[in-house]
Amino acid sequence: MIQFLVHEKNDTVGVATMDIKAGVTAKGRIMDSREAIELKALGDIPLGHKIALKDCKVGDTVIKYGHDIGKVVAPIRKGEHVHVQNLKTKRW
Repeated sequence: MIQFLVHEKNDTVGVATMDIKAGVTAKGRIMDSREAIELKALGDIPLGHKIALKDCKVGDTVIKYGHDIGKVVAPIRKGEHVHVQNLKTKRW
């Protein structure tokens, strides 16, 4: 069962296709390559929210659907929920 999708291989986040509970080894799919991917969820990831595919440091750019969606404002570990607590737009 696929629990998250990654649009492009270079994306740094995936999108949950269902609620993912902390501690679960979540199964995902990279859509452009059809490659399977797995990672352990470090926290609960609600349906439609982002899960980090790699560790990111403050100032890093987050890529989703092949596009820059903002900058990291608090350290993010692979498997963590990526949302307003650690990601901000670069517009303001």
